[in-house]
Amino acid sequence: MEITRVRDELHMISLEFGTAYLWRDAHGLTLVDTGIAGSADAIEQGIRAIGQEPAALRRIVLTHHHEDHTGSAAVLARRHCAQVVAHRLEAPVIRREQPPVPPVLSPFEQQLWDGLPPIPPAEPCPVHREVEDGDVLDIGGGAVVVHVPGHTDGSIALHLPGPGVLFTGDLAANVRGRTAPGVFHTDPALALASFHRLAALPVETAVFGHGDPIAQDASVALRTAAEQHPQA
Repeated sequence: MEITRVRDELHMISLEFGTAYLWRDAHGLTLVDTGIAGSADAIEQGIRAIGQEPAALRRIVLTHHHEDHTGSAAVLARRHCAQVVAHRLEAPVIRREQPPVPPVLSPFEQQLWDGLPPIPPAEPCPVHREVEDGDVLDIGGGAVVVHVPGHTDGSIALHLPGPGVLFTGDLAANVRGRTAPGVFHTDPALALASFHRLAALPVETAVFGHGDPIAQDASVALRTAAEQHPQA
């Protein structure tokens, strides 16, 4: 586990596989995504590393149902009575009431997919609040839920207009200094349209499901990536 301060209120927890984010408000902590199953102890260690106690965890927001994002949600929610939030279309998959839709892979993505390590299955997790596009969460003065389908049907991003922060989930990535649309989408064309929607938002800081955060001038990086990946 490695923890990186992105802003005073925002820290990235780099896990054995996957990334989680902690947002700190006066009334408690919000965790965005949870890594794979077995990451709960490392996340709690990360919470303590920023001077908080795991009991301060109030909310877990899941950007989508993939097991490198939801793997430890059930354990953490149970341990700390945290509210789990996800899009209405993701909730049945997160609860394991409905099977996931497989991604449509290009030849390049198939090579990446084949090289991934085995990921343990995520425990079925309750979703206490099902959200839709435009809903507002009590995070950072008001976090707007942005429905960005294409990676999965119910993928969401979180936009905090006040501090200018964007949690992109897996619609975008920032790897080795290159910002780009993500990979492993169920509907690549729809995912690209969603990426362009994110790129149009006013954003100072962006954090990604995979890759390094952009602490300043994130809109510039996102707009440049959108220009390099035009819609058909």
